[in-house]
Amino acid sequence: MPQQNPLAYRMRPRTIEEIIGQTHLVGEGKIIHRMVKAKQLSSMILYGPPGIGKTSIASAIAGSTKYAFRKLNAATDSKKDLQAVVDEAKFSGGIVLLLDEIHRLDKTKQDFLLPHLESGLITLIGATTENPFINTSPAIRSRTQIFQLQPLSDEDIMLGLRRALEDEERGLGKFPVVVDENALEHFAHAAFGDLRSALNALELSVKSTDESDDGQIHITLEIAEESMQMKSFSHDADGDMHYDVISAFQKSIRGSDVDAALLYAARLIEAGELAILCRRLLVIAYEDIGLANPGATERTVAAVQAANQLGFPEARIPLANAIIDLALSPKSNSAIEAIDAALADVRAGKAGLIPAHLKDAHYKGASQLGHGVEYKYPHAYPNHWVRQQYLPDTLVGRHYYQAGTTGNYERALEENRRIRENK
Repeated sequence: MPQQNPLAYRMRPRTIEEIIGQTHLVGEGKIIHRMVKAKQLSSMILYGPPGIGKTSIASAIAGSTKYAFRKLNAATDSKKDLQAVVDEAKFSGGIVLLLDEIHRLDKTKQDFLLPHLESGLITLIGATTENPFINTSPAIRSRTQIFQLQPLSDEDIMLGLRRALEDEERGLGKFPVVVDENALEHFAHAAFGDLRSALNALELSVKSTDESDDGQIHITLEIAEESMQMKSFSHDADGDMHYDVISAFQKSIRGSDVDAALLYAARLIEAGELAILCRRLLVIAYEDIGLANPGATERTVAAVQAANQLGFPEARIPLANAIIDLALSPKSNSAIEAIDAALADVRAGKAGLIPAHLKDAHYKGASQLGHGVEYKYPHAYPNHWVRQQYLPDTLVGRHYYQAGTTGNYERALEENRRIRENK
């Protein structure tokens, strides 16, 4: 006898009204709901983290419109599998095809599929956890609408769990189950927005717990915690979430929010991303704090060296010191602004000619070319400084470095410029 499908599979919505969450897309009057109601489907890409309803929306669309529904994987299923779906669509008059991991669709399969999307024979619903604006081919994007799905709230997941407990046909309604409220809340909260994980953990707890003397299966918080322990912290080192955490980490330090910075650092630490965290801290130190607090930059370099020598878990200690130091430090991006301004001139062809007195004069005949002849050696003058031109003639007076106002060092550099220019 074949094993029964998991609870999450059995509880997939059959109509658009049964979908949990994503009300910005499937709620009454919203875009996908209107498509289904009018039976005017168009191909789309659903983008979001695992377990939040991409497959559910696709199957519900098919169920609501009575179209045949097929599911393939862009990476593992072949062109022959696509051909079989197309042949079935020709016979039935149309099919909704859920193509999972659409960002991995190769050109051969893409070229085969595109004419059938344009003719309307196939309504494609692509599903991906990767940003489709970056990872999906332009040819597919131009023929689809892109919808971003939002993570499910604890309340959304609680609703899905209660439905499963009450449903006698597909869910656990035939079992004499009593679930403590705090246990139900744990299933929802510990799933990190993944309804599939919560449902399957609930089923595991019910089917692995013996009935008590009163004939009921009593699911306590302890049982819920045991059943959810396989749901670990979600962090895909190659996915969008990874880059979003890094982005939020840097922006929190830049914005001087030490608590948020520590939270995002903790996520990277929990994921074991020591190299990424150390590299990002060095970038932040030089890009966002810079000349406003050179000492903090030096301390960050030392903290990163210590962290790499220690490894996790002890590495978290010097890293925490550096994160707090940088978040609470004065900020300046004057250095990166300065070098980028200079690069912009170079790339625009405005670098100009090097003044003759600055050119290399360490070879015989250089003086005949006028190279280095009028150069003034600063160390031969009081305070090791002498007025002379260093920029090309076309860029005299051009200022790349604009000092900030948050650090003594920057103000000293600005004062030095005023002396040079005799202001």
